[in-house]
Amino acid sequence: MYARGVFGASAVLFGVLALMWNDAGTWQALSRFWALPFGEAIGKVLMAAQIAGGIAIVLPQTIRIGSIVLGVVYAACSLICIPGIVAHPATYAQYGSFFEQFSLLCGAIAGCAMTEKSASRSAALTRAARIGLGLCAISFTLAQIFYLRFTADLVPAWIPPSQQFWAVLTTIAFALAAIAILINRQARLATRLMALMLGLFGLLVWVPMLVAHPEAHGNWSEFALTFQITGAAGMVASSL
Repeated sequence: MYARGVFGASAVLFGVLALMWNDAGTWQALSRFWALPFGEAIGKVLMAAQIAGGIAIVLPQTIRIGSIVLGVVYAACSLICIPGIVAHPATYAQYGSFFEQFSLLCGAIAGCAMTEKSASRSAALTRAARIGLGLCAISFTLAQIFYLRFTADLVPAWIPPSQQFWAVLTTIAFALAAIAILINRQARLATRLMALMLGLFGLLVWVPMLVAHPEAHGNWSEFALTFQITGAAGMVASSL
């Protein structure tokens, strides 16, 4: 229930922010939609669908339809990142953008798994969501390795012992979570702990950033995206 609430509410928040401001600060990597014919209209339809899906997934009667709608949205958002990978295969940020969106797709798949009446199909969807999230955890690990200094700078300076310590520790935690999830050993615990860590990122990193710079659209979208991924990880944990 808590995971669905976080997943749905953050999906609604991101969609509302994107439609309100309609700039690269809130759309981030998804501004690639604008390069497509009728891309801006397509993007707005997807964000409207995300809002509807986010509301639906919170309500017990409409979990399945909400999961399907969000799954379609996040599949499209994942696919739109692929041309960037092809164009700049040596830039890891392109892969990172893909796996951020793919992690949300895993959350939607987990929602479908939890509402699937067929035991075999439910098991297959759960397995797909678990393996997909494990791959995303590898990406989160690599992103922090490649951008370790930037990650350390995001850690509040008042948290002892140091910013670098927490950047390294969370990188190791992502790596251990990826291993546990992929080999399916204590995968539920690992996924829950990863969701907790992501939630703490949102609270300790992005909430202070919002308070300090509420005018920065990018801070709002990072806050919403962080909790979307938190909710997605929680959804996968609930399905296991």
